[in-house]
Amino acid sequence: MDFYSVLSRSNQRWAVIIGIALIAGIAIIDALTPNLPLGYLYLFPILVVAAFLPRPWIAFVVLICAALTGLLSHYDLKPAIILFVMAWMGFTGTGFFVSEVVRNRQTAMEHLRELETQTRLRHETEDQLNGLVETSPLAIITIDATGNILLANEAAQSLFAPRDIPITGQPIALFLPALEGVMEQSRSRLFRTQIRCRGRRVNGDVFLAEVWFSTSATAVGPIVSAIIVDFSENLRDREDLKLEHLLKNAKILVGAIAHEIRNLCGAVLVVYKNLSRLQGMRDNEDFRALGMLIEGLENLSIMELRPSWEQGLASVELSSVLDELRVVIEPSYAESGIEIVWQVQEDMPLITGDRYGLLQVFLNLARNSHRAMETCADKRLTISSTVESDSTVIRFEDTGVGIPDPSELFRPFSQKTDATGLGLYISRAILRSFRGELWHEPRSKGCCFGVRLTKFVHMGDSA
Repeated sequence: MDFYSVLSRSNQRWAVIIGIALIAGIAIIDALTPNLPLGYLYLFPILVVAAFLPRPWIAFVVLICAALTGLLSHYDLKPAIILFVMAWMGFTGTGFFVSEVVRNRQTAMEHLRELETQTRLRHETEDQLNGLVETSPLAIITIDATGNILLANEAAQSLFAPRDIPITGQPIALFLPALEGVMEQSRSRLFRTQIRCRGRRVNGDVFLAEVWFSTSATAVGPIVSAIIVDFSENLRDREDLKLEHLLKNAKILVGAIAHEIRNLCGAVLVVYKNLSRLQGMRDNEDFRALGMLIEGLENLSIMELRPSWEQGLASVELSSVLDELRVVIEPSYAESGIEIVWQVQEDMPLITGDRYGLLQVFLNLARNSHRAMETCADKRLTISSTVESDSTVIRFEDTGVGIPDPSELFRPFSQKTDATGLGLYISRAILRSFRGELWHEPRSKGCCFGVRLTKFVHMGDSA
């Protein structure tokens, strides 16, 4: 039975009943034995009720006990009053002292119970964190002030020493030499940062490590906590992806230029055939050289852009591409004070295209709008979507300075552009490579470009 069960509400009622019974019994015995004063016995019921009742009630019980002591003492009035006062003072001090002791005891027990609860919750939290750290796919380690690994989870063990000796207690310089210098700096200041450095395994293999770490001060000195990721595979995949898309976009650009060359060759060929009808022109060496030049240009134009659907269709979730666009452009737009209004439907059908190429087209249109609104008071870009029967249209409409002469928009190396003059030309070529289209929509104020993307159709559905 603990302290709280003793002081329960049911026990309080019994304590009051027992206290009243004791007072009544002592008073009766004291009245029947006039030659034997029993007033001191009232301390027992006072001790009983003082442990349970508040101070006003304790004072009331003390007053009754002191009065009974004086009345039943069989003394004259003056000695009886003196006995009453002395009994009241003694009973009051005793009752309040017991009440204070019990209250302090109760406060201490409540504080102890709160500490036990906090300790239990802390242990549960520590167990959960330990479980999270141990099961994490990321390598997590802590390093003590001497530069040795203090703790390491299974992922860290697998990263640095798979199927080998435990890395706990080993110097961090064996695995991440860059963190050795961090330990020296952490003695003077606390910080949290990220580095990309060389990592080394026990077997001597070297890899590129991405490290997020922070320092903290403890009673035993500074400690560094670090999360390590093997970035080598991600770097290879990213560089391979960059090369793949670079080659793909270069192919699209070359094909688009070849298309322009073919158009030019068609016009020159008509002139050449007309000139060949003139008498004596076929025997002219310069004229024959011109024919060979036209033939060479025709061979070059064979590399004209071929639609990607001839090589296999790819489905793209347009909503996720727009989400990526939002993540990329919103910070720079916010810094420039430009509002982006998204009027994009939640559920849009899959479209045919290349995810990376489509994102590049959207980025180019967004950046063009950004440049066009730099000097405008009203800065707003509206990106909207319209789902049609066999396609989806995305529009980029801004409140910029507009385009005075739209006829020059899609010409390569246009002299009226601020950049290279290839952005819109390549963007349209990328879209056309998967049956998309890019066009300019006239507006009374600002500029609007539309992007039409073909709805993705499974090969079985097209039959």
